[in-house]
Amino acid sequence: MADTAADPTTSVSYETTDPAGLAPEAAHGPSRPARTRLGRTGQVLGRAFATVWANPKARVGLVMLAAFILMAIFAPLLAPYDPHDDSFGRNEAGSAAHWLGTTGAGEDVLSQLIYGARISLLVGFVAGGLSTLVAVAIGLSWGYLRGWGNDVVNFLVNLFLVMPGLPLMIIIAAYLQNGGLPMIILIVVITGWAWGARVLRSQTQSLRSRDFVTAAIFSGESSTRVIFREILPNMTSMIAGSFFGAATSAVLAESGLSFLGLGDMATVSWGSMIFWAQNSMAILTGQWILLFAPGLCIALLATSMTLVNFGVDGLSNPRLREGTGR
Repeated sequence: MADTAADPTTSVSYETTDPAGLAPEAAHGPSRPARTRLGRTGQVLGRAFATVWANPKARVGLVMLAAFILMAIFAPLLAPYDPHDDSFGRNEAGSAAHWLGTTGAGEDVLSQLIYGARISLLVGFVAGGLSTLVAVAIGLSWGYLRGWGNDVVNFLVNLFLVMPGLPLMIIIAAYLQNGGLPMIILIVVITGWAWGARVLRSQTQSLRSRDFVTAAIFSGESSTRVIFREILPNMTSMIAGSFFGAATSAVLAESGLSFLGLGDMATVSWGSMIFWAQNSMAILTGQWILLFAPGLCIALLATSMTLVNFGVDGLSNPRLREGTGR
């Protein structure tokens, strides 16, 4: 709607069609509004990816993240053994058959390391996505609407912000034990939405006074339509940054809870690998690789998402862009 108000030339007739697609200008002109919207969406996504890719830090992060995603997808092809297969010798050192050795239960460490990427990425993306959805719904409504509900939301957000995250997660996990991965995801969502909601609320308050929002209100648009059709598209880069931040926190939270024995110990994850390595006293037996390998993967995955966030920040703030010459 903002584009229409700013560009009076959009009153061109929409009746001209070109079924054969012979006129190049028709494919991009207002005679094909649906195709034009798709074309604009593709151009916006292309420019956004180019901006992120132009950032050297984000480029490294994207390559690292893509490597972990491919490792998780093709885990059955990459892993030499089943991660639950405990028919091997116990506490074996690295060899041609077992590159990283075996665990105290006789399982191949490399196979568990490869399969562990699936759990970390699943929890990170699902919990990060759900946290971001909650933050978007609450942050936009909180920043746009007025009334007594604002005070209630403000109290809840401040309450979750002042609570220490890890102790709160430990307490909730202790009461919801044996819930599996859904329990871990729920805990991360409960404890991870408040910061994103606070940031999005501030941006919503800034956009609320813009001319295109005022024009939408005067034209009779409902509050829901103004929030999700006028304000939300102008916050996509901030929402993307919030998602990667929430996903990073989710990966670290899952690993921390699994390391403390509060996760699903039946699944193979990097956190559970560290938990069982500690229980088998891997350091005392000289198998430091049982702790170092999953810990390094956790650190690299979190680092990759953090590096991608540097490029995402450049979408909303051109001053933060690197390597673009702008």
